Amino acid sequence: MEYKAVIFDLGGVIIHIDYAATRHAFESLGYSDFQTFYSQAQQSGLFDELETGKISGQRFVNELLPHLNVGTSPNKVIAAWNAMIGTVPKERIELLQKVREKYPVYLLSNTNELHLHAVLRSWNATSNQPMSAFFDGIYLSHEIGMRKPNAEIFKFVCRENDLNPTETLFIDDSIQHIEGARLAGLQAFHLTEFEVLDQFFS
Repeated sequence: MEYKAVIFDLGGVIIHIDYAATRHAFESLGYSDFQTFYSQAQQSGLFDELETGKISGQRFVNELLPHLNVGTSPNKVIAAWNAMIGTVPKERIELLQKVREKYPVYLLSNTNELHLHAVLRSWNATSNQPMSAFFDGIYLSHEIGMRKPNAEIFKFVCRENDLNPTETLFIDDSIQHIEGARLAGLQAFHLTEFEVLDQFFS
């Protein structure tokens, strides 16, 4: 596989993600069928609107409150939503440094303002350098108004950085995002196990 630039996903690739933790957290708050509204593979319009910046974090929380136990506080909703955000292994940061010695490195993530705060806390717990120091460009869905797997978001990142899609490698843990990247002409690697990424670049 020949490539000249690498685009990394964030959750499940750079940072540990546990979708079940958020599901369990919402179930404990009374949202018994949360799984039908949100999962790694599929989500409802409310979550899409949050991830594309169409609604604020506050609006998102307010929309969820009626589904939860009476008296649930907004802070508990945010904590449940962020329960999926795990740690950033030191090895991942070292890997980014290693890859960036050879290629331009970019980050492309479906995320939102609430998760971003939690992600940065996890990042800062591992690294004394900001996330921006490890990437040539960071693209977050809620900031650019597009989300994966839409092929246009991959084309946008390539245009912004004068990248040839056929010479650009995209790495993600969600198969639908991999398929979107391939539709946009990129090379793509589906990361099915978190630890495999170190082997991929060895």
